[in-house]
Amino acid sequence: LFHNILSIFADKDTIFFDMSHLPKLNFPPIRLKARRGANDRTEVFDVVRGRWLVLTPEEWVRRHVVEYLRTECGYAPQLIVEEHPIPLNGMAQRADIVVIGADAKPHLVVECKEPNVKIDRQVLDQVVRYNSVLRCRYIVMTNGLETYCYEHDGEHYRPIKALPKSNASTANN
Repeated sequence: LFHNILSIFADKDTIFFDMSHLPKLNFPPIRLKARRGANDRTEVFDVVRGRWLVLTPEEWVRRHVVEYLRTECGYAPQLIVEEHPIPLNGMAQRADIVVIGADAKPHLVVECKEPNVKIDRQVLDQVVRYNSVLRCRYIVMTNGLETYCYEHDGEHYRPIKALPKSNASTANN
């Protein structure tokens, strides 16, 4: 669908990195601020959390999804929560991305996997478990190559064609 060409910009604290080894994802290209971190690992700046993160394959996908939610779907950065804590069966779990709706309640939950992980029933079960606590209207699963979106009506999950836009989705809650 989209050609993904990573564009990295430099400032006084940042240098250019060759990230051509990372897979091309089915999201629009993004710009990342990157640096060489501890143990010579590449780190990228997360504009939502305001901190540097190690660039893992899953983080590569998450950065694309966050940018897509901001730039293509119109969600404000302050409504996007990464690593959202979920108390589930007495254990602390974390949803990769939760978007908060206009009513200040979780509206959309996204489970990101690295590109080589298949999006299967196990991933669906995971995000549905998260949503049993969150009660979001929308759930999304992606590995950057495949993305599946569902709308939840309180009882059933219905596939939808794309991630919901902020103006259409939050107005209906």
